[in-house]
Amino acid sequence: MPTIDLGTPPRPTPGLLEALPRRVALTLPELRLVAERAGGAPLPFDPTAPTEPMGGNPLDGRLGRGPGSIEDEAYADALDSLHDPDTTLVRRGLCTPDGAVDDGLVGAVGLLATPEVALDLDVAVVGVQAKAWHRQAGGAVATLATVDGIVFELAWFATDQWPHELARVAAVPEDVALHDSAVPVALDLPFELADAAAEAVRSGRSDLLPVLVSQHAGQALDATGTPYADGDVATALAALTTEHRGRLRALVADVSGSDTTVVGVVSWVLLADGWRALHPHTVDGVHRVDLRRVEPFDLASELAPVLAEVTA
Repeated sequence: MPTIDLGTPPRPTPGLLEALPRRVALTLPELRLVAERAGGAPLPFDPTAPTEPMGGNPLDGRLGRGPGSIEDEAYADALDSLHDPDTTLVRRGLCTPDGAVDDGLVGAVGLLATPEVALDLDVAVVGVQAKAWHRQAGGAVATLATVDGIVFELAWFATDQWPHELARVAAVPEDVALHDSAVPVALDLPFELADAAAEAVRSGRSDLLPVLVSQHAGQALDATGTPYADGDVATALAALTTEHRGRLRALVADVSGSDTTVVGVVSWVLLADGWRALHPHTVDGVHRVDLRRVEPFDLASELAPVLAEVTA
């Protein structure tokens, strides 16, 4: 099995357009049709669940429709308003009039259904959630991503382009304004302290932070292992909760055999100035978490050790 190198991403060679990722936007009905024409290839999510007949919440008649029921209804109406997928695929040149779907689309959906490595990404930023499914086998990767569950981006490319695609997933939206953070670029502290401080801030008891910090005096460290001053730690702990803008979760699984084996999870949190990677670890029996400032392109290197475990 080939080794996946997710180190420093190589720059694409100019002029080799065939080596660049190919992307196609598909509505859910179009995606279903392509999967059906690809021999009934299964998709990485249940494509029928969102559109099954909805009876609504049994209490809606007495209590009024809840936000969930209204959103489900709007989602179903949006799907009903879409044109016939056969017609739209032919019009876009992705399907012939006799029903033959573009070979690239069929191959990409086929790879989504028969991968060796599965990577599921869930990103939420300021109330907007995106899901992406990356599937790899041999020297190729196919990805599927959506924000609304109605329009999907299907892409396929060579494995050496994977780092660039991962950076796209982690890119902070342009409408999210970033500014300086009160959390240092490197902060290693006991998980118990981080958890208790977050609960104190969420419950409006920020006055407890100095007490919590004093109970773990000298245990919040910088990148060199030097303890931060207690006042700086309290400020950073408050900011971890108040600056929270979003999160990223990546789950890697080995699906090359008959059973799916979850290998590892990578978690990031979005603060005022950008992403922080969360690295849980244990020192002398104490559970700790190391928060480090990272950039979107760092997602590849963060995932590399986990993917290496799959392909070893």
